[in-house]
Amino acid sequence: MTRDSLSMAQFLSAIHPYDAMEPAALQTLIEAFTVKTFEPGEEIYALNADLEGLFVVYRGDVEIRDEHDVPISLLGPRNSFGERGLLRDGASVTSARAVTETTLLMLPAHRFHQAMRDDPAFRRFFDRSRTEKPNKANLATTPVEALMATSPLTCPPATDVQTAARLMRDARVSSICVAEGDVLQGIATIRDMSGKVVGDALPFDTQITKVMTPDPVTLPPSAIGSDVLHMMMERRIGHIPVCHAGKLVGIVTQTDLTRFQAVSSAELVSEIAHSDSAEDMAQVTKRIPQLLAQLVAGGNRHEVITRLITDVADTATRRLLALAEGKLGPAPVPYLWLACGSQGRQEQTGVSDQDNCLFLDDSVTDTDMPYFEALARFVCDGLDTCGYVYCPGDMMATNPRWRQPVRVWRDYFAGWIKTPNPEAQMLASVMFDLRPIGGATRLFEDLQAETLRKAAANSIFVAHMVSNSLKHTPPLGLLRGFATIRSGEHKNQIDLKHNGVVPVVDLGRIYALQGKLTAVNTAARLDAAIAADVLSTSGGQDLRDAYDLIAETRLEHQAAQVRAGIMPDNFLSPTDLSDFERSHLRDAFVVIKSLQSAVGHGRGMLS
Repeated sequence: MTRDSLSMAQFLSAIHPYDAMEPAALQTLIEAFTVKTFEPGEEIYALNADLEGLFVVYRGDVEIRDEHDVPISLLGPRNSFGERGLLRDGASVTSARAVTETTLLMLPAHRFHQAMRDDPAFRRFFDRSRTEKPNKANLATTPVEALMATSPLTCPPATDVQTAARLMRDARVSSICVAEGDVLQGIATIRDMSGKVVGDALPFDTQITKVMTPDPVTLPPSAIGSDVLHMMMERRIGHIPVCHAGKLVGIVTQTDLTRFQAVSSAELVSEIAHSDSAEDMAQVTKRIPQLLAQLVAGGNRHEVITRLITDVADTATRRLLALAEGKLGPAPVPYLWLACGSQGRQEQTGVSDQDNCLFLDDSVTDTDMPYFEALARFVCDGLDTCGYVYCPGDMMATNPRWRQPVRVWRDYFAGWIKTPNPEAQMLASVMFDLRPIGGATRLFEDLQAETLRKAAANSIFVAHMVSNSLKHTPPLGLLRGFATIRSGEHKNQIDLKHNGVVPVVDLGRIYALQGKLTAVNTAARLDAAIAADVLSTSGGQDLRDAYDLIAETRLEHQAAQVRAGIMPDNFLSPTDLSDFERSHLRDAFVVIKSLQSAVGHGRGMLS
């Protein structure tokens, strides 16, 4: 096949990042591409080979294999590969071969690096390195789409003012958009109703078009908070419809701006710390979804967002412990309340249950146990009231098994390490994420160090933990694309938690175990593993970047649901993503699968 018959310009201009390049720059780049064909089974490049350039699949199928010759991806037309090696000083970290008769477009390495230097669109697509984000939400620079209500109250033009007023009352809003289908015609506010209808004694059957503001000023979703502020102050209005492509898609009000500025983790923590009951705290914790949406809109990194949200849960737990002691009296012996799961790792999002346990001083007696049973019940019930629902697996301090003296906990860990059956693997995975929340921290410090030391020294236990960690796999389809859920409520969606975040959490826990690292947070574990040479710098950076992308995609998905008035969850439809987003998300899953393969082939060995 010749260059001319390929119609390269038409092909490349329809895929990322070439569709975002300036026409002249794209044409210059196209002239640098060469055409390569491969027969079924023919090797395209080998492991650790110096890559001659970036490959784009024009026709056929390409299988990518990791360093252990395990297939990790099957690529088809429009997919690119080889860029990771080019960004790693030219050495390929995978191998590639044609599965069927395949035609590739190849951009030479020197032209790849030139485009990385000269073209912003090209560089943004292929440079996967993490970038710093602002650490503070700023109303003035926050996109309007993050501020607006996505389901504005509407009525057709023929609606009478009494009906419109009732709609506003029932929805508890101060304005109503008058629209014909999705096309905005006007807006009526409480002020219009009081000043024009009541003030002028208009009949209740007056058509809403008689009192509305016709053709009101609007903003696009891409506008920023300062545009809203300036428009409201200049025109002395409190409601601005948001339109895109001529259609009404939202509305932003003074109340939205006030709510955005008012919600902060520090404020929630302060209110909870001074609450007198779980019911009072619940009025505070119900604002957590709004906090999440605000933090995402402010461009904060995912580990900052989850840390701030977890701080709220930690404060609620400590306040409930204090209230419990106020009700039950002082504890008969020292105790320590610990969190595990996402709270233990400081990785809570807008969807969290509770996972916790109690360590009791070894001086505890049988007569003391009813006190701690009551304390555990008080705190767990209070957390459930606050929205941290009971653990489905009963991993809570209310379960007598997880409310024991330190000597029993020491026996638990020793038994799991000595006999790593499936239950032991599961429990050890949970308990390696323990983090003290309230009480005597000394009860855990020695046990944590001792357990890590014994676990890392037992190669059989490590091998079983590695095997257990590989049960959660990235949602990669055999034939390109994603392996979505096949049936049920979440059909055709991917689970960003169990098939995206959890595999990295599991890998981070293995690296921490191998390196005897005390960090519990996943991002901190990956960074510590790289620093301790448990994880190679290149592999670690790739995994960190992949984790960042998946975790941030998950939070952005949840924030969008919050803005739409939907309860946040972890299920995302790939069709909701752009080609650009799908490409990068899939690449992130490939990185995780590759690292899982590497861990699996080193099973039981401490590196």
